[in-house]
Amino acid sequence: MSQSTTNSRQLLQELHALKDVTAPSTILPTVLGELGLVDRYFTLDSAIGPLLVAFSDQGITAVRQASDEAAFVAAYPRTYGRPLHALAAPPTTLARAIANQLAGKKVALRFDLRACSTFEQATLRKALEIPRGEVRPYAWIAREIGKAGAVRAVGSALGRNPVPLLIPCHRIIRSDGQIGEYIFGSSAKRTILQTEGLDPTMIEQQARAKVRFLGSDTTHIYCFPTCHNARRITPEHLITFTSEAAAEQAGYRPCKACRPAHVA
Repeated sequence: MSQSTTNSRQLLQELHALKDVTAPSTILPTVLGELGLVDRYFTLDSAIGPLLVAFSDQGITAVRQASDEAAFVAAYPRTYGRPLHALAAPPTTLARAIANQLAGKKVALRFDLRACSTFEQATLRKALEIPRGEVRPYAWIAREIGKAGAVRAVGSALGRNPVPLLIPCHRIIRSDGQIGEYIFGSSAKRTILQTEGLDPTMIEQQARAKVRFLGSDTTHIYCFPTCHNARRITPEHLITFTSEAAAEQAGYRPCKACRPAHVA
């Protein structure tokens, strides 16, 4: 028996002992949520407007725009197999953890991805590794999860990301350097990247100039342009490359932090 189940049964016993005492209206959803019988959700303010955050006893299950609340609540049981109850206010601990993650702090948020396939879960968890203020191409995700030929499938998995923003699929861009689409729209994607310290217009300008990687002629290491190591390269030592092959032919090694190519 899990600790969560034990605690929930103890709580039910204590509530039963109250007999005719009127309990707060929030008690039942809380108890059912702890038992894993219902999921709960709350509204979260963000840089792209209010969002709905749903969670189960195992972690965050979904993030959607608040404008679709009625449709979201109605459709939720068909996807997750559990009803969804609204909370009047976000749980303090969870809300703090989300705020910290969005601010770029290291937080171990729990995600409930049981509704996703094994491939989708691998894709989404890899996206979590991309630091705030950096982007990677779809091909990077595919290679990192050992499916180098599945770039299109990776794109589809990210397009179905049930927890956008918190699982940062907005940090994945097209292999040609263009910003690309997003579940909440390309404008929202650009806004989020800007709040994380990136300049989407500059990223696309580099792409049009066919600048795919930046290298330092002092270290002979090359990186993705948004890598934190690339930002340390001074102009007089900056070398640009149009491809991994060009960088490696020039004698440059891939960065071990952003891994623009396989690192042994």
